[in-house]
Amino acid sequence: MNPADVEDLIREALPDARVRVRRARGEHDDDHLAALVVSPAFEDEMLVNQHQMIYDALEGHMTTDIHALELKTYTPEEFEDAPETFD
Repeated sequence: MNPADVEDLIREALPDARVRVRRARGEHDDDHLAALVVSPAFEDEMLVNQHQMIYDALEGHMTTDIHALELKTYTPEEFEDAPETFD
């Protein structure tokens, strides 16, 4: 699945989110993706619930188009101290 399409699905579910999706193993691998998502919707949510919000946004794509998804989720406050960037 195209990373841009995955970003769009996540943004539809979490409109205030900052999202970056890339191919985890390089451009040749279409079904192993890595996503960085920063959203105020994650406030007061356990990590497992944050990840479930992403899986819910992707609906059936996790079983058909995406083999694996590495997730890093943060609240905006947590992201200030995170080693990841959107560059």
